[in-house]
Amino acid sequence: HSIRHRLTLPGLGRLPMPSRGEMSGFDDQPNIVFGKAPNAGKKPGGGGGGGGTQTGTGMSAAKLDAETEELKHKTVSKDLRLAISKARTAKGLTQKQLATQLNMQPQVINEYESGKAIPNNAIIAKIERALGAKLPRAPKK
Repeated sequence: HSIRHRLTLPGLGRLPMPSRGEMSGFDDQPNIVFGKAPNAGKKPGGGGGGGGTQTGTGMSAAKLDAETEELKHKTVSKDLRLAISKARTAKGLTQKQLATQLNMQPQVINEYESGKAIPNNAIIAKIERALGAKLPRAPKK
């Protein structure tokens, strides 16, 4: 590979190409780009035509607008909130102390006691063991 090629660039004239050893940062492997191809998801031959605009979930925009069901996460039940806070105060712990004991952020305990958390039975079980109290579990899906 001792042949040195020349590269012609507009405005710069002919430039010598570096030999193999000088091409730092380059290799002869193909470039692989992850993600969507520029035309991915487009149907061939589709040139306009309003048609069915769809959301990421596959629902049409009109159907989504007509959707009336409230789509919210389940949050911690009132009896679980009260049970955690009663058991914690009975042990004389603050939310921060309990969180530290469980290697969790104090915010997690706060969210469970304020009812903002999405119930996770693994976390509920950890809190249960730390407080030595039986707590109501989140229903399985």
